[in-house]
Amino acid sequence: MTKSTVMYWNPLAFESRGKWSPIEGLEGMAEELTLSIDQMTGEYTRLTRFLAGADTSLFGGKTHPYPEEVFIVRGRLFDQAFDLWLEAGHYASRPPGEMHGPFKTDVGCVVLEISFPNRVSDGDIT
Repeated sequence: MTKSTVMYWNPLAFESRGKWSPIEGLEGMAEELTLSIDQMTGEYTRLTRFLAGADTSLFGGKTHPYPEEVFIVRGRLFDQAFDLWLEAGHYASRPPGEMHGPFKTDVGCVVLEISFPNRVSDGDIT
């Protein structure tokens, strides 16, 4: 099986606002919209929208045992793990186990995330 496909549409347009879902535990701070997913492998492409004023410091940073790519589409986001403000155009290809976050934003931010949960590291990563 391959990742799902869809015709051109604009997930950032006002008309698409109802397609976004609050992220569990981050209600009022962040929303997500899965653009494409492979039901067999779990690989997915998703947009995460951090709302203006969001701050995930209470949850700490996070890691996961699979690689992912992230691209800042618009806005800006502070990644405490790197002590860095990420702005539109910033990109990272994260290896399994890389600490990232917590995050905060003053103006809001949209992040494109491509994740590969089927490519789990053999190491002991949480």
